This record gives sequence, structure tokens and C-alpha cells, in this order.
Amino acid sequence: MMIRTLLPLAALSLLAACDAPEKAAPVSDITVTVTDALCRPTPVGRQMTGCYMTLTASGDDRLVSIASPVAGRIEIHESKIEGGMMMMTEMANGVPLPAGQAVELKPGGNHIMLLAVADPLTVGETVPLTLTFASAAPVEVAAPVAQPPVAIGAAPAAH
Repeated sequence: MMIRTLLPLAALSLLAACDAPEKAAPVSDITVTVTDALCRPTPVGRQMTGCYMTLTASGDDRLVSIASPVAGRIEIHESKIEGGMMMMTEMANGVPLPAGQAVELKPGGNHIMLLAVADPLTVGETVPLTLTFASAAPVEVAAPVAQPPVAIGAAPAAH
């Protein structure tokens, strides 16, 4: 009687010990190319600056976050003029990337803000950025630190 009870328990124990193969996470075939990446030098006495680039996704996607070891926090911002004043707000849902369309992150428009920058960024340095998307694999970017061309309505020294 005891063997009849122990055999099923032993079989269950063996089955539990055998891990089922993990299912691989779905892999998206969407790719994102990044061109013209650049970050501004940090203004004297400030711990923030802006970064810009052009993103082109092969399918509909969304830039959802950015990480970098040079910044304590990174936000995606939208700039627009309201009541004659330039206003910036965080784009909490990220930046939509319509399939095949180049999306510019630029001065005076949507851009990346590096906040809590510990050491000043100076011209000639490179900023490592990891871009995370809703579907595409993350993209590593080495953005040179340089002065970008100034867009209409952008404040050149602000970011």
C-alpha cells in the first residue's frame, strides 16, 4: 500500500525537477536606424542638456525610453510655443515612429533631455545612449558632443 502511494509522488517529484523549456520571447522583425545623433555640451553650471537624432523604423513602433551612464535621469520632451513662450513637456508615452518615416528629434521640437548629468559634457566627447522601443530591439548609439544647428524658435544655450 505504501509503495502505491510513494510511486505517484516520486513520479511527480521527477516531473517537477525537469524544467520545461522556456518559451522564447517573441522577436520583432522591426528595426530602427539612427542617424545624425548628437548631444549638446552642458551649459556652464547646469546639469542638463539635450540630445538629437533622426530615427527611422521599418514598421510602426515607438521610442519608449533612453538610458545612459552619464545621466541620472533621461526624458523625452516635446517643445512647443504656447502664448508666445517656448514650453517643454515630457512625452510620457514616448515618440511614435511610423513605418518608413524619418522622425527628427531636434532643437525646438521633440528631443531627449539628459538630466542630473554628473560631469560636464564637452565638445569632442561621446555620450553612450541605449534607445528602447516598444517592439524593435534596443539600439546602442554613441552620440558625439557638439553644437547643433539652431532651429527656429529654439533657445541656443538652453539645451
